[in-house]
Amino acid sequence: MKILIVDDEPHLRMLIQQTLEELEEEGVELLLATNGEEALETIRNERPQLVFLDVMMPKKNGFDVCQEVKHELGLSGTHIILLTAKGQEFDRQRGEAVGADLYMTKPFDPDALLATARSVLGI
Repeated sequence: MKILIVDDEPHLRMLIQQTLEELEEEGVELLLATNGEEALETIRNERPQLVFLDVMMPKKNGFDVCQEVKHELGLSGTHIILLTAKGQEFDRQRGEAVGADLYMTKPFDPDALLATARSVLGI
């Protein structure tokens, strides 16, 4: 099983990675990407089961990446959780429109993030 962590901010990528590290003991591989284009390439090549995807990023934002994964690549089995500092209803609706499975606002609770990953992966 694979989880892709996508965020252009190094400290947030590291925080999410550290939060999910204990899953590696259960056979989960953690993958990292720093922008939307890198995320799409990794998703195409690695087919992660779960993607934690930042919304505000250079090159391609999280909404565009999610839209492409869910609708153009047809990877409906890839679970996408959008992470954003924006909690506005408009963003939530846009996330749903592009096919996001869940929407979490920053700052997030690390325990909730880990619990969500476990739930999605069934571990």
